Amino acid sequence: MRIAFLTAPEGVEQVELTKPWEAAEAAGHEPVLVSTRSGEVQAFHHLDKGDTFPVDEVVDEVSADSFGGLVLPGGVANPDFLRMNDKAVAFVREFFEQQRPVAAICHAPWTLVEADVVRGRELTSWPSLRTDIRNAGGTWVDEQVKICDHGPNKLVTSRKPDDLKAFCEAFVDVFAEETAGR
Repeated sequence: MRIAFLTAPEGVEQVELTKPWEAAEAAGHEPVLVSTRSGEVQAFHHLDKGDTFPVDEVVDEVSADSFGGLVLPGGVANPDFLRMNDKAVAFVREFFEQQRPVAAICHAPWTLVEADVVRGRELTSWPSLRTDIRNAGGTWVDEQVKICDHGPNKLVTSRKPDDLKAFCEAFVDVFAEETAGR
């Protein structure tokens, strides 16, 4: 399965990109780095610059049809930039409309809030997003990983980098179920 990893050109938390990427590859999936512009993505280790990663595809030129699932890495700036980009928000919404699985960690649910896809769902995130999630009609829970199947597709969320092991295991399992079901 091709899996879109959507990030802004700057601000993605490096470990929240690389660990899920590695988990997807290890499970036999094809991760694809999608961003709002071509070139490279600048990752961060919290507030310090990390590595850069080459962009595979630009969000303006792709659709959810090309992917079996979507992973949204966190970082404080990353989802804030994404939710200000109409094409990125529409791309995220497409996965829900097409009933494809989505996984989001840390601050990434901000983009889900902007896409108006959390209503009626249970999810977790970095704690500072709980009010935003509740205001958008979602139910925020403080759990290491939350798999929500309230709706046509499954949504996997986690709180922070310390939850990456559980997050990766959960989204890989959910994406495998979706692959088998299609």
